[in-house]
Parts: sequence; C-alpha cells; structure tokens
Amino acid sequence: MAIFAIGDVQGCWIELQRLLNKINFDPEEDTLWFTGDLVNRGPGSLETVRFVKKLGNSAITVLGNHELHLLAIAHGKFKARKNDTFDALLKAHDRDELIEWLRHLPLMHRDKTLGYAMVHAGLPPQWKIKEAALRAKEVETVLKSDQIGDFLANMYGDEPAIWSEDLKGWDRLRFITNCFTRVRYCDKKGRLNLKQKGAPGSQPDGLFPWFELPKRKSRSEDIVFGHWSTLGFKAESGIFSLDTGCLWGGQLTALRLDGEEMFRTSIDCPCIKTPRKVLS
Repeated sequence: MAIFAIGDVQGCWIELQRLLNKINFDPEEDTLWFTGDLVNRGPGSLETVRFVKKLGNSAITVLGNHELHLLAIAHGKFKARKNDTFDALLKAHDRDELIEWLRHLPLMHRDKTLGYAMVHAGLPPQWKIKEAALRAKEVETVLKSDQIGDFLANMYGDEPAIWSEDLKGWDRLRFITNCFTRVRYCDKKGRLNLKQKGAPGSQPDGLFPWFELPKRKSRSEDIVFGHWSTLGFKAESGIFSLDTGCLWGGQLTALRLDGEEMFRTSIDCPCIKTPRKVLS
C-alpha cells in the first residue's frame, strides 16, 4: 500500500496516466491525494474527473479555484472565460452526476496518523490546523446545501483581505474560500495579497509566501498544496508544494507520503499552453 500526493492536473489526462504508470499505481492497494485543480485549461477535464470519481475511496481530492469556477458556470452564476476548457464536461451525458460529485469535495483533507494536511493553495497565519478544518467545514456545508447558488454568485472578489472572527455572511465565506483556493502571498499582518502570482523573490517588498510568515500557527502538521506553478516543487520546513506546471510544459509530480522515506516522481509534460495570465 502506498499514498501518493499529486499536484495540479488541470485537464492533462494523458500526462496523469503516464505518471500513474510510472509509479505503478494500483487502485486496489494505493491511495492518491489530489491537490485540486483537476480541471481546466488542459484538454482532458472530462476524462480526468470521470477517472478520479471512479477511483472512489482510492482517491482523495480537495477543491481548487478551477473546480469552484466550474461549479459557478454549471450553476449559471458565471460565464465561461475564453480560455476555459469545460465544454466537454458541461455537455457530457453524466454532467449532473459529475457536478454533484465536485460540489461534495472538501476544501481540506487531514490525516492525523500520517501527520499531513492537504489544501489547494494555503492558509492564513492566524489559523491553527484545527481551526482551519473548522473554517473549511463552513464553506463545505454551504456547497452541499440549497444555498450553493447564492454562495457561488458571491464567491468572487479579493475582499476582505484579513481574517477576523467577526466576519459574517458572504464576506466570511469568501475570505475562507480565498485562503484555501487562491492565496500565495501575505503581508506580515496576515493580509492576503491575491494579485501577485510570480515566484518568491518577484513580489514587492512587504509580501511573503504564506508559509514563510514567522507567526504562522499551522506549523503543527505538514501541509501539502498545489496552485502555485511558479513556485514549483518545494519540500522543506513542513510544506510540500506540488504544482510543477504540467499545463505550462513543466512536469506533473507525485510525492509518496507514507513509508520511512518520502520520494518524488515526476514526468516531463509537453507545452500545452503558452504562459499567460491565469485564473487566480
């Protein structure tokens, strides 16, 4: 039995199959953790979602910003953008079944035995791991409810930028969502900056990768995440970044989490997309 965490697939279905062959994945014995963004921009979103859904308990997936964007389009709360590649999925005979499965995915997965938590993007410095799990449940509950349409209509936006227990309503849910699915940089006070998307070192003074803030309270467990292709693979100080830019001609990466020794397996990917401004 092996547990592998895999970075953002983004519809790169063929590359995912190549990677799984390379790690000798056995769905009867092994488990895959997906960091979110299974869909969009690549050509195989439909095939990817069908495959991961069919794996059942052999796959654990957290929601990424592209899944939420897909849900907003599917529920008529947002129009597809020029570079979105959802058409095949939205026109599929099993569309409703797939959309229903996506809306029930978590924002955070935590394995206390392994000592790992998985999110798509990151966490604000104010939250301990236990608190982060509670905040994730707030959004997950709404996504599973009759309020999903209202939530998706109010989901987009960069404010509020800093956490407060006094946040309520859509502001509270939007902040939580932005942390789990969009954050890369924060200032020293923990204020989110959702505009900067480049690699560490390219950001303006006063901004720091969310995981580098010295007062970050979520250091009790190792955190696996994706979302940040310009960051690439990083494994140090309890954080494991797995988005290695498959969509942009980089690599697709799997990291084995169990066993005595962690090891990384990557495959090279053809350049599917020319780098451009991406959905944050």
